[in-house]
Amino acid sequence: MTTYKLMAIDIDDTLINDDKEVTPGVQQALEQAVAHGVVVTLATGRAYASAQAIARQTGLNVPIITYQGALIKNLLDEKVLYERFVPIDAAVKLFEYCVEHNLHLQTYIDDKLYAREENQKLIDYCALNRTPYYIEPDFMTMVQKPTPKMLIIDDPDYLDELIPVFRELLGDEMHITKSKPHFLEFMHKEGTKGHALTFLADHFGCDLKEAIAVGDSWNDHEMLEAAGLGVAMGNAIEPLKAIADYVTLGNNEDGVKHVIDKFVLNNG
Repeated sequence: MTTYKLMAIDIDDTLINDDKEVTPGVQQALEQAVAHGVVVTLATGRAYASAQAIARQTGLNVPIITYQGALIKNLLDEKVLYERFVPIDAAVKLFEYCVEHNLHLQTYIDDKLYAREENQKLIDYCALNRTPYYIEPDFMTMVQKPTPKMLIIDDPDYLDELIPVFRELLGDEMHITKSKPHFLEFMHKEGTKGHALTFLADHFGCDLKEAIAVGDSWNDHEMLEAAGLGVAMGNAIEPLKAIADYVTLGNNEDGVKHVIDKFVLNNG
């Protein structure tokens, strides 16, 4: 039986329930896993600022994976361990395409979210993630600054049509993924949760076979594939369940607690 040493957990629709809360059951399981000697970390598409609030609330004090894997930062001293910025030439091409086709694009600079105009997509996104935003009409100046992630918000079917267009336009220097049906995200090609998990396993001196990854969406597949045990939530999208080693309960049924009980505490 494998003794797991590292566990990476997605936040939205995985760690937290639909009320955006870490339930007492999940919280207790996290504490038990840590007491058991497992390094428990978060792996999210969210910005560091919004991810670290949740991590601190759960009492974690380790490096966390943010912006899909483009930034790994210590919670204790805020030291950056791993950072990959979107290539600027690709960012400029992406921005020009968005202007031409009237797409909503946002970028993140020094952990602040910027857009070129205020619209409902931006307002709804920031309400959902409880994030402040900043408007910069001269957006080209922002696009030329280092960013871990850029994000387009639009209708899910339209975004699916755009993915091959952007792959063609941007080549292979960009990693393109969806975190939610209407969020299309762009990172450096090494800015994935899989690359980040690989880096952290090495950082903590453990084998990827000793890692568990838990998620629910398209942006989790690299880390589920990298980990020795890839777990999809009961509420995960079907393609993720298909590649997972195990499917746990949903995010409203303490699915993360179930994984910890079964595979870390071996109570299952």
